Amino acid sequence: MTSPKDRPATGAIKDLLNQSPDALREIVHAVMQEMLEAEMSDALQAEKGERTVSRLGYRSGYYSRTLVTRVGKLELRVPQDRDGRFSTELFERYQRSEQALVATLAEMYVQGVSTRKVKAITEELCGHSFSASAISAINKRLDDSLAQFASRRLEEPFPYLILDARYEKVREGGIVSSQAVLIAVGIDWDGRRQILGVEMANRESHSVWKTFLLGLRERGLSGVELVVADDHAGLRAAIREVLSEAAYQRCYVHFLRNALDHLPRKADDDCL
Repeated sequence: MTSPKDRPATGAIKDLLNQSPDALREIVHAVMQEMLEAEMSDALQAEKGERTVSRLGYRSGYYSRTLVTRVGKLELRVPQDRDGRFSTELFERYQRSEQALVATLAEMYVQGVSTRKVKAITEELCGHSFSASAISAINKRLDDSLAQFASRRLEEPFPYLILDARYEKVREGGIVSSQAVLIAVGIDWDGRRQILGVEMANRESHSVWKTFLLGLRERGLSGVELVVADDHAGLRAAIREVLSEAAYQRCYVHFLRNALDHLPRKADDDCL
């Protein structure tokens, strides 16, 4: 229950909130700024300008830090000490939120959400919208990470290799077309699976699959003893040329699907 002595302060806060739509953000900003100053005082064992024998260091100006919160974007001045030892704990929980937000933006990028929609969503969630350049910068980091993953060296042997392609709708230059996504999955001697390669191609063909497999070879693919793939003629030819030392096995799942395609509909239903 609010005590009588607290009512004037409560009334003042209500008046402030009614007068300014940004008042809540200003209050949060002021509180966080005071928390930063208090943390620095605790770290130095002295207030600003205080002379004491217990002082552990000296202040050395500020640096700016932007913090995205539920009440909007806050521009804070973070104090520094001369020795550079001070580290605030204030941003830790928001760093986790920021990482989750970046992951969400990356997911929207992968799903093909337009920049305009991303800006609208972030404005609704965070109280401000990311600029197109900021979204592009985040997506560029994602592209860089994917490029590093796709070009990494394959140091260990993979005795089992699974090859397949799936078709996805891709928008390029405002035109939506179907493109093949070539996928290679390796299985090591401990039975662990790893995605070794993923590449886009206009279609499946002998030359496309051969180039894909040669790329895996150049990155260090070795020790392949068995390749599992579908019955695509171009793929089988590429396997014979690039992985001639490995045995080939037709994928059982593809075999069943192809067999069911030749059954009458009634018989197909009975089998299921």
